Amino acid sequence: MPASIHDVAARAGVSVATVSRSLTAPHTVRDDTRARVLAAAAVLGYEPNRAARGLITGRTGNVGVIVPDLANPYFHAVLKGAQARAREADYAVFVADGQEDAAEEEALIHAMRKQVDGIVLCSSRLAPGTLERLESTPTLVLLNRLVPGRPSVVVDSAGGMRQAMRHLAELGHVRCAFVAGPRGSWSNRERLRGLRACARAVGAELVTIGPVAPQFASGAAAADRVLQDGATAVLAYNDLVAVGILSRLAELGVRVPDELSVVGFDDIPLATMVTPPLTTVAAPTELAGRAAVEVLLDGLEHGAARPAAAVQRLEATLVVRGSTAPPANARTTTVLRSA
Repeated sequence: MPASIHDVAARAGVSVATVSRSLTAPHTVRDDTRARVLAAAAVLGYEPNRAARGLITGRTGNVGVIVPDLANPYFHAVLKGAQARAREADYAVFVADGQEDAAEEEALIHAMRKQVDGIVLCSSRLAPGTLERLESTPTLVLLNRLVPGRPSVVVDSAGGMRQAMRHLAELGHVRCAFVAGPRGSWSNRERLRGLRACARAVGAELVTIGPVAPQFASGAAAADRVLQDGATAVLAYNDLVAVGILSRLAELGVRVPDELSVVGFDDIPLATMVTPPLTTVAAPTELAGRAAVEVLLDGLEHGAARPAAAVQRLEATLVVRGSTAPPANARTTTVLRSA
């Protein structure tokens, strides 16, 4: 028969209430007392009932994670990191797909309210005003989105794209295209902001194509437009779009990188599996998922004492592979202004 809370109390020489507080509100119990309770629980193999613990603490022991597209491998790594951190804190994770639709996303937030203690909202497509108006219960943490008054974890998309643009300029590219992502995407705006700033600094021309859905098929459809615009290099909103571009270029017999250089963003596993391997901006995806849940748990622990608008920023890093090279007409020496 499994050990009960009464067994733990008897072995530790404390009351049942003290065992409960030791496990659910350790700050209310002396350190030596809690140590005895934990030791007794370990010896007996005691595991507290989640439902019973919820009645005591008023919490569900669950966190929600809403992503815009479960089919996108980027979010698989986010979820892996989020689940790992939640498991360490003995939380279960509920996952939902917003289907790249703001209305669906908002409906999911409301549906989850009574089932979770907090929600990590990834790459939200909701309008800023809608996010600002959402209730603070359950605790809401944004991943790759900045909204005043909301705690967030963001990847430096602008900085990552500046690295990519600088790389292409150093290779000698002076006319580049950017296949943009969803119009409502904060990450897309940041990537475009970084690209434009660096293009101006190095004297390169940047043509914007889109917005397009962040999917393989959208990249394939955009490839013809890239060729029509006369760019010698193309940067894609994400790796799925970039791989779609590579696929269409292969169909057309356009050699990469000899005739056109291609750059992605995210560094999903697929980026190393295509031919040629994709030059891309690596985002610390799994770390971002862990960090978002960490911020969420911190908010649950400290409540109003925690800064409401805390923002954690993560660096992105360019990974150069085989899909970029100097353009066919590049001069031997390229002089760049400081970016």
